[in-house]
Amino acid sequence: MFMMMFTVWVNAQINNPVKWSHTAVKTAGKTYELHLTAIIDDNWHMYAQETGDGPEPTTINFINNPLVIFDGKPQEVGKLLSVYEKYFRSESKYYEKKVDFVQKIKVKSSIATLVKGNVIYVACNDRGKCLAPKDVPFSIAINGK
Repeated sequence: MFMMMFTVWVNAQINNPVKWSHTAVKTAGKTYELHLTAIIDDNWHMYAQETGDGPEPTTINFINNPLVIFDGKPQEVGKLLSVYEKYFRSESKYYEKKVDFVQKIKVKSSIATLVKGNVIYVACNDRGKCLAPKDVPFSIAINGK
């Protein structure tokens, strides 16, 4: 029984090398920054929004909210690496350890609202094993005040 539980725990850890957190930071008046932060396990990496010719890029989708105006596209804050990956036979751009996707928004009123969406990403380890694309939903509360 213990071995079976240990095996399930190990597999769960291996299949989830990226942990996400989501926050809103008020920067002025009705302006906020949404932070979608990925913490990446050792020996793993996650691809940027523009990766090159190889892997599937990270994609952030926001559900339309009539109370929110999006200012540009999400900016990546982290140490971007550009490395030739023999598995893809191309130069790839990715992050190790941590990356913060920052989306600037403006709210139209002082009513509290939620910004919802999903992040689709691919994670690979340093031995060339890539996981299938993961789709992670998020919901970020904006207090509107």
